Amino acid sequence: MLVILELSQRKDLFDEAVGVFWKQWGNKRNYKFYQDCMFHSCQTEDEIPRFYVALQNESIIGTYALIRNDLNSRQDLYPWLACLYVDQEHRGKRMGSRLLEHAVQETYKKGYEKLYLATDLEGYYEKYGWTHITEAYGIHGGSIKVYEKSTKQHRSLTK
Repeated sequence: MLVILELSQRKDLFDEAVGVFWKQWGNKRNYKFYQDCMFHSCQTEDEIPRFYVALQNESIIGTYALIRNDLNSRQDLYPWLACLYVDQEHRGKRMGSRLLEHAVQETYKKGYEKLYLATDLEGYYEKYGWTHITEAYGIHGGSIKVYEKSTKQHRSLTK
């Protein structure tokens, strides 16, 4: 059975979750960055940042995060969806769409009307109703597409 939950609800998975996020999104120099971000997300009373894991038979098979900024020039937009990942063995089974839907629902529950993401993928997020709204610039100077998704359609799902 698939369960998607906030990491702060299962702190026993903390070290494993840090490893999964870092392996997919990090590099040899920034393990501590992920560890520190995720540690403090489990300690804060604020709604974001939050890190999520998808579990199947107690194994982490997917991830995403809701964060304040995605290290790009559009600091006026938040929250951001980041670190969407599905284990190779579980791709093609609508797992990514389930994680995206969960993220939008969580964002709505936290009181936000929109969720943003930055990506260089072509065509993936559009399939799930995300709208390309602008470009942002990263810390290395290159541009990246910014997408948004309204959370308003989730009112009836969460009440």
